[in-house]
Amino acid sequence: MSAAAVVLAAATETEELGGVAGWAVDLMERLGAPGAGLAIALENLFPPLPSEVILPLAGFTASQGSFTLAEAIGWTTAGSVLGAVVLYLVGVLIGRQRMYWVWERLPLVKVTDLEKTEQWFARHGRKAVFFGRMIPIFRSLISVPAGLERMPFGQFLLLTLAGSAIWNVTFVLAGYWLGEQWHRVEQYVGVFQWVVIAAVVLGACWWLVLRVRAIRHERRTA
Repeated sequence: MSAAAVVLAAATETEELGGVAGWAVDLMERLGAPGAGLAIALENLFPPLPSEVILPLAGFTASQGSFTLAEAIGWTTAGSVLGAVVLYLVGVLIGRQRMYWVWERLPLVKVTDLEKTEQWFARHGRKAVFFGRMIPIFRSLISVPAGLERMPFGQFLLLTLAGSAIWNVTFVLAGYWLGEQWHRVEQYVGVFQWVVIAAVVLGACWWLVLRVRAIRHERRTA
C-alpha cells in the first residue's frame, strides 16, 4: 500500500474523507508532493477550493512519510506562486482600457471610484499583495488588480512568494504537528473566513446605501 493510501486509511478512521480532501489525497497519491502543489495552484484559480483543507492535509501526508516536510512546503508554495502568476497575467490581458469600458457601463458606480481605487493601489499595492496572500478569498483575487495596474513582475513575484510562504508554512506545519487531527485547522480558519466575508458584505451594503443616498440627493438638487 502506498504512503498516501496509508494517510487516507488513517484519516478515515476519524472522519470520512470526501470532496476536496479526498480529491487532494488522490492527487498526492498519484503525484506525490507535486500533487499537493497542483492542488494549491488550482485553489488559487478557483477560490472555492479551500487551502485550509489542502495545506494541513499535505502536512499530515508528509508526517506519514509520503514525502518530506520540505517537499510539502516547497511544492505548495510553488503552486501558490504559479496560480497567482496566471491571475496576474489575466489582469494584464484585460488591461486598463477594457476595465474602464466595463466600469463605465456598471450601475451605481462612477469613474472617479475606479480612479481612487487605482490611486490607493499605487500607494499601497505592495502591502496589499503581500498581506492579501494571507487573507481568505483575497489571496487569489489580489493578483488580478496587480496585473491590471502592471505592478513590476519581479516585485509581484517576490511579494507573492513571501506572503504565500508564510501562509503555506503555517498550515502545512499545523497539519504535520496535528497528525490525524489535521482537519481541526479548517474549523478555526473557517471562522476567520466567515468574518472576512461578513466584513466584505457589510462594507458593500454600507457603500450601496451611501451611493443611493448620493444619487437621490443629486436628483433633488437637479
